[in-house]
Amino acid sequence: MRLVASGLQFPEGPIAMRDGSVLLVEIRRGTLTRVSPDGEVSVVAELGGGPNGAAVGPDGAIYVCNNGGFEWHDHEGLTLPGKQPDDYIGGRIQRVVLDADGGATVADLYTEVDGRPLRGPNDIVFDVHGGFWFTDLGKTRDRDSDTGAVYYASADGSSITEVVHPLVQPNGIGLSPDGSRLYVAETGPGRVWYWDVEGPGELKFSDDPLAPGGATLLHGFSGYQQLDSLAVDGEGNVCVATLGTGAISVLSPDGELLRQVPVSEPDPLVTNICFVGSDSRTAYITSSGRGRLYATEWSGPGLDLAWTA
Repeated sequence: MRLVASGLQFPEGPIAMRDGSVLLVEIRRGTLTRVSPDGEVSVVAELGGGPNGAAVGPDGAIYVCNNGGFEWHDHEGLTLPGKQPDDYIGGRIQRVVLDADGGATVADLYTEVDGRPLRGPNDIVFDVHGGFWFTDLGKTRDRDSDTGAVYYASADGSSITEVVHPLVQPNGIGLSPDGSRLYVAETGPGRVWYWDVEGPGELKFSDDPLAPGGATLLHGFSGYQQLDSLAVDGEGNVCVATLGTGAISVLSPDGELLRQVPVSEPDPLVTNICFVGSDSRTAYITSSGRGRLYATEWSGPGLDLAWTA
């Protein structure tokens, strides 16, 4: 592991850019932030709330899942997110247009689905058709919490559909290299599920009455291993950030746990991984509890996402 940047305020949603920099969100800071190849950190846009997952869309804009914010706690050198805060502003999908001079324009693209407010949008992935899938993990309060869901939406703001409900804290989301499978990780239960994709916003549901949302189980983690974001590598492996363990767990398309890759300094809140592309073995990993971004050489090639900038 090579330390790229430190002092970040709960970084997530890394995007490897063509110029060698990494865009990511700082959830506690409420920003979209750029980390240059030499580790310099600069704010690109003030987003407010709790910007979480991020991805490049077909128009080159950055699309951000904003979870509305958390209560925050500091404990033994770690930053820990908590419950829904008193100043919770609601969940939303934001569109960030980057200006040539380094500035940005931010707009809310979606705040509700069929009259139901978004609660805690978390992670996002675009398909080759220009639409995007995203998870809504929900929010936790003193005595209750929201059920989660998976949505599909158009990048131009014209349509959004609830595709899977309910799920328990759906977090990471990704597509197989050929786009034929959609993977979703549930945080608390520590499970990775998948569906076959039949078209833009269309999934094939299993007949298993016990599987949530008609899913098929890829892998269930044992013990105190909760899950965060995920990315798929060039070999089709599902690389899911594993909380508690503080590592990236690598699952084969058949669901076998191939290995777990920890960061250099132990952090139970390793949250995200992204790849530079199919011509590179470089991966970036966010160590959110310690506010760090790492780079590492992966054991196989990365994967070209549907859209890059």
